[in-house]
Amino acid sequence: MSAVISYRRYVTVLGILYGFTWCALALDPRHRQDWLLENVLVFIFIFIAFAINKRFLFSRTSVTLIFIFLSIHTIGAHYTYAEVPLDKIWMYVTGVSYTEWTGWERNHFDRFVHFCYGLLFAYPIREIFLRVANVRGFWGYFLPWDLALSTSVIYELIEWAAVGVFGGELGMAYLGTQGDIWDAHKDVALAGLGATIAVATMVLVNKYRQRDFSKEWAESLRVKKEKMPD
Repeated sequence: MSAVISYRRYVTVLGILYGFTWCALALDPRHRQDWLLENVLVFIFIFIAFAINKRFLFSRTSVTLIFIFLSIHTIGAHYTYAEVPLDKIWMYVTGVSYTEWTGWERNHFDRFVHFCYGLLFAYPIREIFLRVANVRGFWGYFLPWDLALSTSVIYELIEWAAVGVFGGELGMAYLGTQGDIWDAHKDVALAGLGATIAVATMVLVNKYRQRDFSKEWAESLRVKKEKMPD
C-alpha cells in the first residue's frame, strides 16, 4: 500500500510541477493561435492518460521521461519553436553567446525537441508494447523504435496539413522550417537518432542485467510455424 501511495505522490508532484510550468507559460505566449495548435496534441495525450489511468499506469521512469519532454515542449509552445531565445538563455547560463559559440545562425530548438521525442519516448512506448502486446526479445526493441520514428513522420504530415488549412503567418509559425526545405527530413532523422540511442542503451543494460537475454532474443526471431497452413 505504501508503494502505491509513494507512486501516486511522485506522479502528483510531477503533475503539479508541469501544471505550474504550463500555466506560467500559457500567460501571454508569443503567438496565441500557434500556442493553441501546439497544445492540441498535449490535451489529447493528457486526456488519454487520464482515461486509461485505472487500467494502465506507466512506471516512474516513463512518467519522468514524459514529464521532461512535455516541459520542453511547453517552452517551445510559449515562444514558438523558431523563436525560443536560446542565445539569451545560453548567455545567461554560461556568459557566452550561443550563436558565436556554435556558429549556427538557425534556431535549432525544434531539432532538439524532435531528438528528445525519440530519446525520451522510446522507453514509455516499449513499456506499452511489453505490458499490453506482450512482445519480447528483438521485437521489444524494434517496435518501440519503429513507432517512435513513424509517429515522428506522422507529426510532420500534421504540420504540413496545418499549413494547408491555416496558411499565412499561423501556418508558418506552426511549421517552423526557418527557410530549410529539408527541415521535415532532418526532424525525422533526429527523432530516429534519439530513439536509436535510447533503444541501444536499453539493449546494453538489459543484456548485462538479464540472464536469459540472448535466449529470449533468439526465441523471438524463431519461426513459430515451420509449415504454412493450407
